[in-house]
Amino acid sequence: MESAIAQLRDLVHGIMPALLVQRGLYAATEELLDQVPIPSSLERPPEDAALPAAVESAGYFTVAEALANAVKHAGASQLSVRLARDGAALTIEVRDDGVGGARPAGGLRGIADRVEALGGRLRVDSLPGCGTHLVAELPCAS
Repeated sequence: MESAIAQLRDLVHGIMPALLVQRGLYAATEELLDQVPIPSSLERPPEDAALPAAVESAGYFTVAEALANAVKHAGASQLSVRLARDGAALTIEVRDDGVGGARPAGGLRGIADRVEALGGRLRVDSLPGCGTHLVAELPCAS
């Protein structure tokens, strides 16, 4: 498990992965989930509509950091990721069934900074014993 965490963190903090640049956020998210050692699911739009580069970058960082946090800290047995676009915004939801109690520091602060830099919003619901539910909304004009 430590190896998976290290790989996820390397992807987050390293150069943007080629898959993100070449095929976009949806394909890159599938690749991230393939590396997670916890059963996970992905819900995403059926089409691969292009997203602005800044949104893809922030979205990728959001998913990768949320997954890394869940693997390292949550003690989760299930993860789910949902990506949805309504034209004006990309919504990213990452949910785990772990211990909850996540605090807005470290990786979560980094996610919030990236989301807010684009004029977006981040909400994290993480009551102790109830898992963590992260929702990021990133504006992306059509």
